[in-house]
Amino acid sequence: MRVVTKKWLFLKISSAILIPLMIWFIINFASFYDKNYSEIVSFLSTQPSKLLFSLFLIFSYFFSSLSISEVFEDYIEDEKLKNAANKALNIFAIIFPLITIIIIFNLRI
Repeated sequence: MRVVTKKWLFLKISSAILIPLMIWFIINFASFYDKNYSEIVSFLSTQPSKLLFSLFLIFSYFFSSLSISEVFEDYIEDEKLKNAANKALNIFAIIFPLITIIIIFNLRI
């Protein structure tokens, strides 16, 4: 299978996985409006919320990095600059969700 085909498949699969996770996130995020800090931390401290929010972060960063790398492929002509931008994007897409997930799993009420 060609790299372009794999990228396209990963984009479609991750977007399909993101739909229910985004619905879950939007519904719960809307309910945060009238809650105080301790209720929000309590919600994020429950095991299903930690897992679903972690999956949401992983797939959203994965999807966004794939999408942005396609923009780099289309609009950056210099190969060195394109490779550097893609590497920086991949590092960003790994580090930020990882840090956020570590923080979420260390939340205490």
